[in-house]
Amino acid sequence: MELEKIMDELEKRVRKMEQEKLSLEESYQCFSEGMEYIKKGNEAIDRVEKKLQVLMNEEEQNG
Repeated sequence: MELEKIMDELEKRVRKMEQEKLSLEESYQCFSEGMEYIKKGNEAIDRVEKKLQVLMNEEEQNG
């Protein structure tokens, strides 16, 4: 999943929790989903950081 899509989904959960009167169970469900999107976002960022690190190392070796 792309980072932009992850952020959009996370934003939807936050807005829902802020704007709607939710039961405790519904709030927990939104929170849990949000935490999963945060985890996916962190994983996506880690992948990008690793790719950048490889590119920087290649640049140092070739430059």
